[in-house]
Amino acid sequence: MFNLLRKSPEMVTADAALPGRPTPIPTAETHHVFGRPLSGEVPDGMAEAMFGMGCFWGVERMFWTLPGVHMTLVGYAGGHTENATYQEVCSGQTGHNEVVRVIYDPEVIPYEALLRVFWEGHDPTQGMRQGNDRGTQYRSGIYTYTEAQAAAAKATRDAMTPRLRDAGLGTITTEILPAPAFYHAEDYHQQYLSKNPGGYCGIGGTGVTCPIGTGA
Repeated sequence: MFNLLRKSPEMVTADAALPGRPTPIPTAETHHVFGRPLSGEVPDGMAEAMFGMGCFWGVERMFWTLPGVHMTLVGYAGGHTENATYQEVCSGQTGHNEVVRVIYDPEVIPYEALLRVFWEGHDPTQGMRQGNDRGTQYRSGIYTYTEAQAAAAKATRDAMTPRLRDAGLGTITTEILPAPAFYHAEDYHQQYLSKNPGGYCGIGGTGVTCPIGTGA
């Protein structure tokens, strides 16, 4: 966000990445919307999901509004630098993506409903950018915790491909990978648009609907 300078679209290699640090960076203690301790623990009976859709400020808001979502956290994942800072991620030298980790009750909201928000909430054809936000940290990604999640992610990708093509958009560039290590972002990033309701949100969908739950 606020990152309008053109950066390299190439992923940094592990050898060239910044070294990071062994201890987590400080973050918020309490979720600004839910009022719960900002914990990444998954309570009994709940599940977790992780998505990259561009600037994580707007993405997180999409998920915390959903019934059945217990916790959302923004952070960095998919790169090489342990416990990276925002400034390091913005440099393009960590390989990390801006992601939202979602802890949810699958009895209330199934994983497929989260996938629908993912596909409809951003443009998954833009490669290493989302709107005016450019760089490898803004790439589209689904990071899965189970084989069932991976299968659902790939099935919905295949269902969305012809719909996006028919809408005149390009090829889906979303990476679908096993969930990597998640490093939480700094305090001020957590639930940013709840703390700053008029703040920047660079996320916008394509208008193409995902066929999950539509009978298609």
